[in-house]
Amino acid sequence: MKLYAISDLHLGYEANRRALSGISSHPGDWLILAGDVGETAAHLELAFRELKPRFAKLVWVPGNHELWTLPSSDEKARGRFKYDELVELCRFYEVLTPEDPYPIVTIGGREVRIAPLFILYDYSFRPLHISIERAIDWAGEEGIECADEVLLHPDPYADLAEWCHARCEITEQRLKTRNDLPTVLINHFPLREDLAKLPRIPRFSIWCGTRRTEDWHLRFNAAVVVSGHLHIRSTSHRDGVRFEEVSLGYPRQWSGLITPDHCVREILSETTLAKAAHLRAGSSTILT
Repeated sequence: MKLYAISDLHLGYEANRRALSGISSHPGDWLILAGDVGETAAHLELAFRELKPRFAKLVWVPGNHELWTLPSSDEKARGRFKYDELVELCRFYEVLTPEDPYPIVTIGGREVRIAPLFILYDYSFRPLHISIERAIDWAGEEGIECADEVLLHPDPYADLAEWCHARCEITEQRLKTRNDLPTVLINHFPLREDLAKLPRIPRFSIWCGTRRTEDWHLRFNAAVVVSGHLHIRSTSHRDGVRFEEVSLGYPRQWSGLITPDHCVREILSETTLAKAAHLRAGSSTILT
């Protein structure tokens, strides 16, 4: 068995919908869908129908786009209630979600815990001298805006930061169980601020994660950490742990440059698991 991943399929775009057919079949392996599959339940269902027959198991975590409530859509649920509806859709298709028990699988003769997470952002990826109250205005000073401020609702929480912190509390408690096993941590948003770097729009960082997860790769015995959101495909290492950003992105960001099949990243196999153990044993920090 191998573990693969891709994120940010953005199936609201016709070119991305067409590209689904080009993703190769790996019938003995698992595929992670690390958020922003699309903006509606119909987009999520399309991905499941297309990809479920090609992989032994699908694992999904939500991105911000899936949680949008679009005025043009028939979907009316907001916030956590929208998330709950998507979880039920996943269960219909037997897709693993952050609400399911973390499965333990055997790869290369070793047990590995697969941990799909749902951690939002709390505007803490900002300079220390900028208060949380000023964070959105600070981004706006350079013309940076995020559609989440209009389309992503925190219901029933007071705001997105409160929802984020609630998810952190729930998730930390769950991750403390069976922490002896190497773990694959999967979240749409990067878990570390130093990985949330967008050279063209640096102040967009406030919508990219929370400092509360900065050391989770160490605390929860990560063999690898998978994320998306940035639309900047990359492999990085921190403290001997590999971090994979696995976005496809909008058509202009991949069409004519790379195929979606090439964006399906091999995350874990017998070989990569052995390398992960070697890196952790060396406790090195490598930037790539």
